[in-house]
Amino acid sequence: MHNIFFYQTSIGEIGIAETGGKVTNLYFHGEQIHRHSIIVETDVLKEAGRQLQDYLAGKLKVFKLPLAPAGTEFMLRIWESLCRIPYGETRSYQEIAQNTGNKKAARAVGHACNRNPIPIFIPCHRVIGAGGKLTGYGGGLEIKSQLLALEAVSVNPVN
Repeated sequence: MHNIFFYQTSIGEIGIAETGGKVTNLYFHGEQIHRHSIIVETDVLKEAGRQLQDYLAGKLKVFKLPLAPAGTEFMLRIWESLCRIPYGETRSYQEIAQNTGNKKAARAVGHACNRNPIPIFIPCHRVIGAGGKLTGYGGGLEIKSQLLALEAVSVNPVN
């Protein structure tokens, strides 16, 4: 049974879900939510919502939340690798594949990014295509671009 709560943010309505005190999903506006979800703001969801708002305001660079994404062993390894991409930096699918020990797995990395159930908290928006090209994102390329721009401004503020 998922608990879910919705937050109005600068990038639209975001639903955050948890089970057993751990964040399991983040939903962008219009995405299909787990059908057995209960709408209730638990303590962990309140904290996740607060951290998300602080991140979007440029005040938070590292999330400190209990996460429990569901996926294969390979996906979990990829998602752990994504969490190690520093705020304000990007990596290519190829770089992630190399960093996880299989330089030929760039497409599999893309698949794992596509299946990431907790975007933003697991920062798949920091993964880009070859040559710096923006590629697919569950929330859409406009949101991916906004998140990357937010991080770039926070890292290199304009005076």
